[in-house]
Amino acid sequence: MQVFRLTRKKYKIELSGKGAAIAGARWTSPGTEVIYTSASRALALAEVFIHLSLNKLPRDFVMLAITIPTSLKIGTVGVEKLPENWNEYPYRLQTQRFGDVFIHENNYALLQVPSVVVPRDFNYLLNPHHTDFSKIKIDSYADFPVDHRLFNS
Repeated sequence: MQVFRLTRKKYKIELSGKGAAIAGARWTSPGTEVIYTSASRALALAEVFIHLSLNKLPRDFVMLAITIPTSLKIGTVGVEKLPENWNEYPYRLQTQRFGDVFIHENNYALLQVPSVVVPRDFNYLLNPHHTDFSKIKIDSYADFPVDHRLFNS
């Protein structure tokens, strides 16, 4: 399986989880190291762009293609297990708890979670502390210039 991550060139091309630990996000609280990835390049783009505007658009994006061995078991969080209004912003503490528990229980290297931005699509949280994490590899990365027409309305 392959997953994707859109990041900036100015950051080291690695999978550490340290960036997510700084502020937290939908699926994890501040202090929890996790790597957010998406099932497709398009979803990775949408997940990042929901937080940007054209005047704040960085010009140094790179898209990482990450290989997940098929032998790794994947945990899942179905929408039916989520609290009401799980998809609201600001992020709900109950939703962040799903990712925090995933990391701290350390049962899986990956957790499949639903996307808010693209319903019925999925993002994958990678656990950098799991024993199988070393099997997850960045296959490739490439410059990912953004077509400014995405912001025209």
